[in-house]
Amino acid sequence: MNPLIYSALIVLYVVAMLAVGYWCMKRTKNVGDFFLGGRTLGPWMSAFAYGTTYFSAVLFIGYAGRLGWGFGIQTMWIVLGNTFVGTLLAWFVLAGRTRDMTVRLKALTMPEFLRARYQSMPLQIMGALVVFVFLVPYSASVYMGLSYLFQKTLGLQYNQALVFLAALTGVYLVMGGYFAVAVSDFIRGIVEFLGVAIMVFLLVGMKGGLGASFAALLDPKYMPALHAPPPPTGPPFPGWVTLWSLVLITSFGPWALPQMVQKFYSIRSKADVKRAMLIATIFALFMSFGAYYSGALTHLFFTNPKTDLAPIVDAATKKPNLDLLMPFFITTYVPSWLVLVILLMVFSASMSSLSSLVLVSSSAIAIDIYGAFGKRDEKQRQTMLLLRALCAVFVILSLLIALSRVDVIVNLMVIAWGALSGAFLAPYLYGLFWRRATKAGAYAGMISGVGTAVGLFCYWGKPHIPVSAAIAMLVPLLVMPVVSLLTSPPDGAHLAKCFPAVKGK
Repeated sequence: MNPLIYSALIVLYVVAMLAVGYWCMKRTKNVGDFFLGGRTLGPWMSAFAYGTTYFSAVLFIGYAGRLGWGFGIQTMWIVLGNTFVGTLLAWFVLAGRTRDMTVRLKALTMPEFLRARYQSMPLQIMGALVVFVFLVPYSASVYMGLSYLFQKTLGLQYNQALVFLAALTGVYLVMGGYFAVAVSDFIRGIVEFLGVAIMVFLLVGMKGGLGASFAALLDPKYMPALHAPPPPTGPPFPGWVTLWSLVLITSFGPWALPQMVQKFYSIRSKADVKRAMLIATIFALFMSFGAYYSGALTHLFFTNPKTDLAPIVDAATKKPNLDLLMPFFITTYVPSWLVLVILLMVFSASMSSLSSLVLVSSSAIAIDIYGAFGKRDEKQRQTMLLLRALCAVFVILSLLIALSRVDVIVNLMVIAWGALSGAFLAPYLYGLFWRRATKAGAYAGMISGVGTAVGLFCYWGKPHIPVSAAIAMLVPLLVMPVVSLLTSPPDGAHLAKCFPAVKGK
């Protein structure tokens, strides 16, 4: 199919999304509407918003290609973790409790929740700075992954694709806020679901069906020896440590990512949680399996890597650029009409992730810092204007990082997930479920998480980023309860407000 046809259809899709943004702008009256859709979203919109934010171009391009090639069929462990821990268990454990407590505490964001739960404005400001700093590289990784795909399918230069995507994200989000994201996520989710199903069906059909392709991928030559001792010049960990670190950070990490937890704040009622949980789990299973299984299938198509992957060899390193593996695979072996479906699918997922990332990051300044020093409810207009302006600023910062190509896609994402999960997982979980969690414990948890992440990233370097991120996520879960038990318990009257169901016990 001619790239001009691809471009024309992408333009039509973009126009439709902008129309949704404009329509939603008319319904956005205050900060709560802009950031949470007025807490009126039903189970389908909430579930699709969660799923499309979870699975972006980073999954389909960076993770599917790099990890599918590196670990082969063993990436199915990541699929199971993302589906049953990152989605099913997250909704079951967190969604209802989060929705109820944030309503009682009048919190719109993760840092605002921490301030209200632990009665500490500095904790809110610290959390806001962590959000803003570490979501920028995450957003840049999404831009990079999508730009690589646009480069291969539409013939655009990498920089041209980046500028186009950044401009679209800025205009679309500034118009309609979270309500626009949620409405369009429902449309995008349908495109993604159908695209994954068709892609996997056709690819496995080329290799004899699902059973035959799965059996072929079990060949040891397509899988690294995960339990073998590391080579003298390689990472200090055997392969299984890296693999399970990736399972951990991509499955438990989303429990504390502000852009994911936001979906729990905005659902209409606690009664809708069970239906949303089921929908989100099915969506996650299809999306993660489709991406990682397609990445593993590259082994069956590129059987002679030295010659088959020559078109994506990096001139500087003389090695294949695995961030380009999936775009190259798709444009080489997938029928042209399906390339369009996949392009729209990845584009849809990425626009959702980018919208959520930009919205949450701008809120870190407009709501959590500006709002912390002013009366947010009395300055709705000023806060709305600041939110919209900061959306544009955040897009520009992410664009600059992506233009510089500072790192591989997977590393950028894992760095962001490790630091954010390290900062928020312990204060958020213990704050929701443990009355004895204290302000000092929350500070210790956040500082130890971010400090461990940054320290290990700098000390171990790029080859060990997944392991560093996993350790950074676990350390605060041990530090925070110890510090909480060694410090004075929280005020009883405040706890009664946070936990009314156990008031008086």
